[in-house]
Amino acid sequence: MASFSLEEFVGNGVLKQLLPSLVEEGWDDVPTLKMMSAEDMDAHNLSQQQRDVLEIRTYLHDRSLMEYADKLEASGKGLPELLNLSPATLSTQYGMRRGHVARFIDRAMACGIVMPPSLTPVPTSRRRSSRSSFTLSKGYYDGDSLKSSPARSFSGAGSAKSFNSVSDVGREKSMVSVGSFKGIVAAAPPEPRFCGFIGPSPVAQDVAPLSVLDKISLQKITPEYRPGADPWSQGELKLPPPMKASDIWALKPSIIFCIRRPGCVMCRAEAHQLYSRKPIFDALGVQLVAIVNELIEAEVKSFWPRFWGGMILVDKNRDFFRALGGGTLPKESFLTGFLLNPVARSNYQRAKATGIEFNYNGEGSIKGGLLILRPGKGGVAYQFVERNFGDWAPLEELLEVCGRLLQESRPETIKEESVDYFRAK
Repeated sequence: MASFSLEEFVGNGVLKQLLPSLVEEGWDDVPTLKMMSAEDMDAHNLSQQQRDVLEIRTYLHDRSLMEYADKLEASGKGLPELLNLSPATLSTQYGMRRGHVARFIDRAMACGIVMPPSLTPVPTSRRRSSRSSFTLSKGYYDGDSLKSSPARSFSGAGSAKSFNSVSDVGREKSMVSVGSFKGIVAAAPPEPRFCGFIGPSPVAQDVAPLSVLDKISLQKITPEYRPGADPWSQGELKLPPPMKASDIWALKPSIIFCIRRPGCVMCRAEAHQLYSRKPIFDALGVQLVAIVNELIEAEVKSFWPRFWGGMILVDKNRDFFRALGGGTLPKESFLTGFLLNPVARSNYQRAKATGIEFNYNGEGSIKGGLLILRPGKGGVAYQFVERNFGDWAPLEELLEVCGRLLQESRPETIKEESVDYFRAK
């Protein structure tokens, strides 16, 4: 999967000279820049060559083929012309390997992120102090949205399992008062292991209490990625004083991604697919934050911003992870949690197939998860617990919950005639 470093994305060609002005206008992360429209390009007076190069680099980034970006840019050809080249030409002139050629010429490969038609992307600099101006479909937020949505496939590449809708909480999720939308607990369905001799891992049935989360002490490792930001610029990493977790969501809804291990291939794949949708979460007014349960500098350095460009904090006492486990640290051995768990092995194989580099450094037995918190004292809106190693929170559920939070705070943004995009997904 391609890196989220903006410097690596633009390279040393014709886009590099535009970088300062793009950053100043808020196009300061790769997922947002990749969604630049023709109107935005006109506003920045991009030449045809610069437009062609941005199109090429976006196409390559979507397909994890950025290693060929400089050569293809130097060719002077546009993307349509490059796609019409023969496999032999791509191989001999640009050094593409056979498997990469097949990936490059597959135009039907649906790997790009598309902004839902009900949301309008706004450059970061114009949305930092307030919610962006957008319209959202009314049907998506009607009272039955979380109650009767059909079952959805698990969106993560790491699982073949299927999840029920956000509202089917009685079986594998636990919702407190659906009407008032107070909190949801979600997890993969329980499945017996080793011919039924080993039971599935238990999952807490209630969301973590805000009174517990507010008091957790965290330390910031990396800021939100911006070009030129380097926490290691002064040599060894120096952590700031501890902060209260409540400071994170004091003013803004937040997705808290609890990472089991930064070097894990499944964790890296989930982080990448989540951060790839940053412009969508930005438009919904939600920030992305990751938490690790131990600090290994080399692991964080290889993880940020390669796979994740959001802020990263360390929970040295692992209190956030205990909160996910209902007060008990969610751990499982390699034997029962992986070797004897076909779901976890399937998660691993699917993530490994993406070609992501990974390692086995650090604590890997503590399970992670994800929480969506309302701003201030609103509490947990959604909590996903990693029952099997490599389970991902379904993206459809995250988008639906974030949309509900937006509707709670800005009901006037609902547009009657909008297409109900999310429920159609």
